[in-house]
Amino acid sequence: MKNIIALALLLLSFNLLAQTPEQKLNQLGIKLPPLSEALGSYVDMVRVGNLVYLSGRGPLRADGKYITGKVGRDLSTEEGFQAARLTAINQLAILKQAFGSLDKVKRIVKVNGYVNTADSFTEQSKVMNGFSDLLIEVFGEQGRHARTSIGVFTLPQNMAVEVEMIIEMNDL
Repeated sequence: MKNIIALALLLLSFNLLAQTPEQKLNQLGIKLPPLSEALGSYVDMVRVGNLVYLSGRGPLRADGKYITGKVGRDLSTEEGFQAARLTAINQLAILKQAFGSLDKVKRIVKVNGYVNTADSFTEQSKVMNGFSDLLIEVFGEQGRHARTSIGVFTLPQNMAVEVEMIIEMNDL
């Protein structure tokens, strides 16, 4: 009986220590930004059952300007990493607005990252770690995902990165 009570108390303490994704963002000092208008004839998100497909977004700063340039020429790998991290924040803002809470995210399924790169640049994966690492910080194991990192010749508005993703939501 003592073992059952001890186990119950242990499980209860884990639940009390568990943080919501919003609490983790607050702990990281991250405030989700207001959303900007789409740059073209598309929607930010399409839901099919419990899967949500987010259109590509870039590193839009609070001042309304994108982080721009080619990684490996105009930006360092670390600056590209930070641009990808900002892009993750912008994608989370879309989810938060659409569903009211990031608690409804069951898991991040797939991330496709496009990095605006100089011809000889080969560290796209390191740049995209900025996006992936933030998702893992916020969602834990549910933030681990399949990913593709691609270097491209150019992106809209000369953005440094553009990222799309697929998310599985809890029953809505």
